[in-house]
Amino acid sequence: MKLFSSALNFVRNKFAEYYQKNSSLVQSPTSIERREFGFLLLKERMMVRHKGFRSVDDLRSFLKTTVPSHAYYSSAYYEEPEKEMGEKGWLGADLIFDIDADHIPTPCAKVHDRWICSNCGDAGKGEAPGKCPSCKQQKFDEKAWPCEVCLESAKTEAMKLLDVLTKDFGFSSRELRVSFSGHRGYHVNVESGEIRTLDSMARKEIVDYLLGIGLETRFHGLEERRVLGGPDLHDSGWRGRIAKGTYELLVDASPAQLGKIGLGKKDIETIMQYKETLLESWKAEGPWGTIKGVGLKGWKKIAQYGAEKQSVNIDTVVTTDIHRLIRLSNTLHGKTGLKKVDVTSIEDFDPFKEAVAFKEGTVTLLVSDAPQFRLGDEIYGPYQEQRVELPTAAALFLLCKEAAQVVS
Repeated sequence: MKLFSSALNFVRNKFAEYYQKNSSLVQSPTSIERREFGFLLLKERMMVRHKGFRSVDDLRSFLKTTVPSHAYYSSAYYEEPEKEMGEKGWLGADLIFDIDADHIPTPCAKVHDRWICSNCGDAGKGEAPGKCPSCKQQKFDEKAWPCEVCLESAKTEAMKLLDVLTKDFGFSSRELRVSFSGHRGYHVNVESGEIRTLDSMARKEIVDYLLGIGLETRFHGLEERRVLGGPDLHDSGWRGRIAKGTYELLVDASPAQLGKIGLGKKDIETIMQYKETLLESWKAEGPWGTIKGVGLKGWKKIAQYGAEKQSVNIDTVVTTDIHRLIRLSNTLHGKTGLKKVDVTSIEDFDPFKEAVAFKEGTVTLLVSDAPQFRLGDEIYGPYQEQRVELPTAAALFLLCKEAAQVVS
């Protein structure tokens, strides 16, 4: 964190206050004595790994005395967690999924995300360019902010993931733990003896299924018979998901959208003319042979788009990594001051309310540059070189984002 000393001290004091009062909320991961722990130290700005704890009380005591900006534990189980990686003795690992708004294209990024060239200081909004437009260097300091739009997108992907894990893979809700990361996404942790010893290649097979890698619609019911046929909404697995994606496309179909997926003018005109008929057809066997004018080639493009929309946008590296460190629930996220919290009902979960750790006090800040954001029921910003008095949670959020300094 590139904070001035006054801001760094304020953040550390608040993090220390949180762990002194709330360390009992930090629960032990399964088989704590088999886990590796890692911590990014706030004051020293260094990563400490290969830590081990025999009990949750030891872990809580460490959090209170060390006050990290980030606290992690391994998805893996080891014979000797405190040894170097090659000597730990890998016993297995949970199956971890990370859904982050960084990997989901959303229009809001152009509003709230920033990049600064590390070489010349040139800056802009949205995703960093491949090369700096001024000096052509390729190293940037990027600042990504969480907002309603990108976190809702991440929630949608998390809900899709849970649907596949329960319906297609057969995991029970007892084996799944869903958490808000404290920043821009969600984690889904699968603890099951059936998957614990899967190697990276086996986990990649799971990733490929979720992404629909190599998926060909002709193998999922879309084929030319006496009458064109295709998958049904009630089918299981990818057949049903292709049907669902196709249905959702037809519901929202516009000439422009149909053109983007590669349909010709005649196909587009026919679909728009008979849109209601196509939607009604799902009550029977679907739209595949319902109307004339759209052939197998056109329906394949529609179905392929539907399949792509049903794929789950995850960080593939996290899932295939059998040594991955994952953030501890009910610890603070050093980029926001929000908590990582477990989610019971993801449909109703509001991260900007339920992950707020600090509910009392105000702080006066000098804010350099910050987009609009919400915490609780209040909207803050946008701010540009402004002196403002804010509730502690909002102030801490801006300080952790390196967008403000404390006014003494």
